Amino acid sequence: MAITNITNFRKNIYMMMEQTIQYNEPLIISTKEGNAVMLSEEDYNGMMETLYLVSSPGMREKLMEGKETPLSDTIDESEVDW
Repeated sequence: MAITNITNFRKNIYMMMEQTIQYNEPLIISTKEGNAVMLSEEDYNGMMETLYLVSSPGMREKLMEGKETPLSDTIDESEVDW
């Protein structure tokens, strides 16, 4: 995770935003009052989706169970009746 101070961030905001978006690397911006973190929208949306999924009752356990299931024990996506 990259770190910069607010003065450097102001001078290089465009380049730093582009790098955060392109490489999905969060940027910590430090100030005298505290720090802030800049994320790409893709990373932010991923975090929000993860929080939503693990906050649903029982979903975390189902996800962990699915993660441990060998691919040989699953069916092809084309066989799923949506």
